[in-house]
Amino acid sequence: MGKGTVVAVCTSVNKGERKKNVGAAMLLPNLGLEGDAHAGFQHRQVSLLALKSIEKMRNMGLDVNPGDFAENLTIQGMELISLPVGTRLRIGKSLLEVSQIGKECHNRCAIYYQAGDCVMPKEGIFAIVRQGGPIKVGDEIEVID
Repeated sequence: MGKGTVVAVCTSVNKGERKKNVGAAMLLPNLGLEGDAHAGFQHRQVSLLALKSIEKMRNMGLDVNPGDFAENLTIQGMELISLPVGTRLRIGKSLLEVSQIGKECHNRCAIYYQAGDCVMPKEGIFAIVRQGGPIKVGDEIEVID
């Protein structure tokens, strides 16, 4: 539970749209992922979603991939939803702090209509960038005390 792997690093120019896996990016302190629409967005600077959540949607017949639920980081091998607010996560030299579990969607965004459902409100988590640095696909992510 304490470790996982980054399988996608995703950004988009606009909020509420699918993100594209760019493979690598810079995490900017107190801002988020460089070049992403959500950078600087209060306590939801970086969004994380488990690959398992995407696979669950695939099993329901949806053609979805990492980034399709507007998550910045797709993670394999870690139970993200079980991490309490305040949990610190290290990726390379970067340090994230979990700031929110799930989110309330007041209206249906483009992702919901394109994908037919969205796992982000129930299974996504959000974090603040406490310490920046480069991150890339294949990096280990771990919970630190």
